[in-house]
Amino acid sequence: MSEGAALEKKRYERLEDLGIGSATSKKLRELGFHTVESLAMATVKELEQAGISKTKALEFIRKARSCMPLPFIRGDELLKMRQTVLRLTTGSSMLDKLLGGGIESQSITEFYGEYGSGKSQICHQLCVNVQLPPEQGGLGAAALYIDTENTFRTERIFQMAKNLGLDPEEALKNIIFAEAYTSEHQMFLLENADKVIKENGVRLIIVDSLTSQFRSEYLGREMLAERQQKLNKHMHMLIRLSRAFNAVAVVTNQVMSKPDVFFGNAIHPVGGHIVAHTSHTRVFLRKSARGPVRIARLVSSPYLPEGEGIFRVSERGIEDTTEEER
Repeated sequence: MSEGAALEKKRYERLEDLGIGSATSKKLRELGFHTVESLAMATVKELEQAGISKTKALEFIRKARSCMPLPFIRGDELLKMRQTVLRLTTGSSMLDKLLGGGIESQSITEFYGEYGSGKSQICHQLCVNVQLPPEQGGLGAAALYIDTENTFRTERIFQMAKNLGLDPEEALKNIIFAEAYTSEHQMFLLENADKVIKENGVRLIIVDSLTSQFRSEYLGREMLAERQQKLNKHMHMLIRLSRAFNAVAVVTNQVMSKPDVFFGNAIHPVGGHIVAHTSHTRVFLRKSARGPVRIARLVSSPYLPEGEGIFRVSERGIEDTTEEER
């Protein structure tokens, strides 16, 4: 039997199972590699930081990846793999329809808009919805919430959980929360999240907001390149986690105005092309003139057409609008 075939039959559960020594395993965990899944998504350069040679790094990555699907597959096999993609309801049937049936796993969905457009409200609602059983649009799982703007409120979770018939205290127990104080801290939290995700059965990863800390720390054009490089690394880590654990990844994003734009939309999301290319699905949120009603515009998606839908934000949470509001 060839070495590749032998690897195919094995299932590695811990870093030590790959033949990594205890001292090196400890160093890898310090770098944020706690699980075999995270190691499978690593690069040789990242492992070299733990003092591992290029040859050994390639061997460990190859062993870790042997637990995952083969890189080359037929289109019909890809179709079967796509059937493993999960969908999480937003709470609004109109918003779900706009997103092709809900927010999908294994990809990044970005919500951006001005202050008060409903970005954090959607994130709160998703934290509750993910705990619902699949027949109600949930995933029967927990949520990981990284807060960078101090917008997470337990009181809001209580309101939304009660509206859905869930025990509010149990709902809070299923939300793993962390507050990021700097951009470096934000990246550190996500880089070390794999163990938390695996141990707590997390199927929803939220970063609210993605760009707030980066925007406040990297000022001026001379720091733009460094900021974009770190944002790129941060978002690719999020993609790795969402794919490795079949989780829904959601980020919110701030916007900026371009006063030199006289025609068209002068509001643009922060992060430029880096964030635009890395977010698979982008949704622009804005207020309407009708009180709690919000307008969601699907800006880009790999397979869904552009379009708009409306929903409302009430004390009960995210829900469909009434006939009078349409």
